[in-house]
Amino acid sequence: MYARVRDTSLYFDVEGAGLVHYKGEMREKPVLIALHGGPGGEHSAYKPVLSRLADKAQIVYLDHRGSGRSARGPRETYTLENNVEDLEALRLHLGLEKIALLGASYGGMVALSYAARYGEHLSHLIAVATTASHRFLPRAREILAERGTPAQRAAAEPLWTGTFESEDQLREYFEILGPLYSRTYDLAEARKKRRILSPDALNEGFAGFLRGYDVTADLPRITAPTLVIGALHDWICAPEFSAEIARGIPGADLRLFEHSGHSILSDEPDAFTDAVRGFLTYNT
Repeated sequence: MYARVRDTSLYFDVEGAGLVHYKGEMREKPVLIALHGGPGGEHSAYKPVLSRLADKAQIVYLDHRGSGRSARGPRETYTLENNVEDLEALRLHLGLEKIALLGASYGGMVALSYAARYGEHLSHLIAVATTASHRFLPRAREILAERGTPAQRAAAEPLWTGTFESEDQLREYFEILGPLYSRTYDLAEARKKRRILSPDALNEGFAGFLRGYDVTADLPRITAPTLVIGALHDWICAPEFSAEIARGIPGADLRLFEHSGHSILSDEPDAFTDAVRGFLTYNT
């Protein structure tokens, strides 16, 4: 499905009923919007895992502008600022008073920024393997220098400079760096999934706005129930940044997954869904 909002067209998909029969009455489930990573990723990687939560929430999968199945446009419009405002426009388009957000990696940055700006419309916040500050960039480079192979360090150079030239080059990057992103990485399985990637969106982030990104000072203003999930072996959004988010948001619950890299949904899907299910059950 597509929503024409602001100056773009956003692709979104919906899983699960919003209004369900429960113990003799009709009950409305929370709407959980899932925000993908990147910049320049897409939503489909969430579906095998988040589908398990469709009994607890109506799940809306969103592709950011310029990414996945959403409309392309001028590269300079692929910004975090527009992603936040697009999300608010989608909330209004769907007629939702409040939304829950689950954002992983870059999606978590969008979710944190939205929570700081539009907190009155937020019912739950789940920030996964993400960061509140551009400080993740030099730290990731340090970790890559420590853990990465020469081939992985070379493949990552276009990431730091925002100079990927094609989707094929970006796909090759993820194949080479795959074992760092996920401790259960399987190249053959990854190639079967063949996800849509947007080098323009990624380049715009890493060459531009991510270098100044910082919502650390805004975290204390977030009042929605918050679950922060980090991974002990995350190389690009190191676990200390998840701990920092949890310290900054009043009452936030922090879970650090001991057997995961950045791709927690791939590495520990059962533990991940158990944590999110418990959070939604306790806070609904």
